[in-house]
Amino acid sequence: MTNVLAGAVPAMMAGLTRNTASAGGADALLGVLDRDHDGSILDDVMGYLGGGGNAADGSKILGHVFGGRQEKVEQAVSRSSGIDMGSAAKIMAMVAPLIMGSLGKAKRRQGLDAAGMAAALGQQEQIARNASPSAMDMVARMLDSDGDGDSMDDIAKIGTGLLGRLFAGKR
Repeated sequence: MTNVLAGAVPAMMAGLTRNTASAGGADALLGVLDRDHDGSILDDVMGYLGGGGNAADGSKILGHVFGGRQEKVEQAVSRSSGIDMGSAAKIMAMVAPLIMGSLGKAKRRQGLDAAGMAAALGQQEQIARNASPSAMDMVARMLDSDGDGDSMDDIAKIGTGLLGRLFAGKR
């Protein structure tokens, strides 16, 4: 499971970071954190994991973070971790609500606004990049759908409106 987390967490952080860089992305993220991810999930992580997590919620989160690239990210995490894709996808779906809960808790404790959340995500991505440059390079390649060496244009396409559409329906 550690190998899956080594790929999944940086991938999700990179996806969130890039989504917050899109127009309205950080505001949309803050909205969903306020509504659905206050951090209370972290009060009983063992209970959450012991109960099988919330794979449906986690899959929705991953779908909105990665858009049409979700399967490609899951495949890459599967290959890098050495476990089958179904197991990698399941673990990623279980971890996604924990990451969102962590962000929600940080938002509340630190009083983060949109710019503060974008900066915090950028800092976390940099920490992940320093800790595991090869994992972050893999993430960048996974998210570079047109192969031009720049994932930002692809993330902009994926991220533009994804968080807004996800969170608009939850109001």
